[in-house]
Amino acid sequence: MAATERPFVEIDGVSMRYGGTEGTLALQDATLSVARGEFIAVVGPSGCGKSTLMRLVTGLWPSSAGSVIVAGHEVDRPLAIAGMAFQNPTLLPWRTILGNVMLPLEVVEPHRRRLRAERAMYEDKARKLLAMVGLAGFEKKFAYELSGGMQQRASLCRALIHDPQLLMLDEPFGALDIFTREDLWEQLQEVCLTLKPTTILVTHDLKEAVYLADRVLVMSARPGRILAERRVPLPRPRRLEDTYKPEFQALVHELRDHISAARRGESLPAGEETPDAA
Repeated sequence: MAATERPFVEIDGVSMRYGGTEGTLALQDATLSVARGEFIAVVGPSGCGKSTLMRLVTGLWPSSAGSVIVAGHEVDRPLAIAGMAFQNPTLLPWRTILGNVMLPLEVVEPHRRRLRAERAMYEDKARKLLAMVGLAGFEKKFAYELSGGMQQRASLCRALIHDPQLLMLDEPFGALDIFTREDLWEQLQEVCLTLKPTTILVTHDLKEAVYLADRVLVMSARPGRILAERRVPLPRPRRLEDTYKPEFQALVHELRDHISAARRGESLPAGEETPDAA
């Protein structure tokens, strides 16, 4: 990121408490920034507030304290410039795969106004996205006719159909077997290299985080805050063979050490951290 360029996502001292003043403090003084076009992964122990952070960035929930700024504007409502994919694909069973992918176009402006007049163009765009993730020829199928991995690919296309500047991924491959996940890592990498959205991935899979992200951020146990960040030194495009490289494995192990310490309510001493590989 150039020195004069403002971060695309700015989270400054954000806290989030559920259930009023005596409720659960999920996040406390969380601060991070994401450059335009950057891909970051957020990891941490269960219940640390990773998914809460996602909902605050997209404007689905308001923060209790601090500020969330996206594209230079404070977030005070759901973001139309965001696309989201979750662990469960949540495809509508009565719609075809093509119809599911096009669903955001019926909601998000300016596409909603243009959809009737430019439907052919939008359908062609949806078909190209489906082809990009290996689903050409499945446009007229329904969700029950697709495997879990294929449904997740369709869900990713749905998140991308309205050209979101911000792509938010909350454990999108967590329910899939390792072979399907690795296949989708490659396809997601290709999509992001082609379309270049600013991407935030929440995951429990450290290998996934290192394979996909430019930077990996580690959160503390609840209440969550950013404990550490590490830049991934591997060039793109990455291959599955890269996951066996010593530098890849070393970063995965370091991140695991951070999370183990976070689960104990500790932080690693500075001497146990490796230098940023940037």
